[in-house]
Amino acid sequence: MIEIRLHGRGGQGTVTAAELLAVAAFDDGKEAQAFPAFGVERRGAPVMAFCRISDQRIRMRNQIYEPDYVVVQDPTLMETVDVLAGLKPTGTVLINSERPACGFKVKGSARVVTFPATQVALEELGRPIMNTAILGAFSGLSGAISFEAIERSIGHRFPGELGEKNVRAARRAYEAMKEQTR
Repeated sequence: MIEIRLHGRGGQGTVTAAELLAVAAFDDGKEAQAFPAFGVERRGAPVMAFCRISDQRIRMRNQIYEPDYVVVQDPTLMETVDVLAGLKPTGTVLINSERPACGFKVKGSARVVTFPATQVALEELGRPIMNTAILGAFSGLSGAISFEAIERSIGHRFPGELGEKNVRAARRAYEAMKEQTR
């Protein structure tokens, strides 16, 4: 089983990203679940969402305390929230940032990868809602979910022109991450 914890701020599409990831995993023939955890429910407040992906039936229904992957949609959260809590020593952190990975101080042996998802979202969508771009980057980085499933998941959730723009953002991120991690 792969466990993913996503951190963002209200309004960034963190919960939607977890849901899209779970739908894509299911489309890839895997078992999946996604669920949010809210504190203060307002725009800009820290938000967590969780996603589990497995080839076996998932019986757990609790939060993810020891994730394999942590996705950070807003890098300022790293200064105020312990986003790396419980991350497995062999885990990976994907941070939405233009800064290089070495610019983030991370204790332990976890792998740190950065990707400028907000920049891609601004260029493709005209808005800083980067959740689909970060999903494309996650797909390219992890290989846990096929990009085709991510594409179908996005297209189903966002039909028409909005969906096409989001798919373009995700595709750019996927291809850039595949190139970056070669």
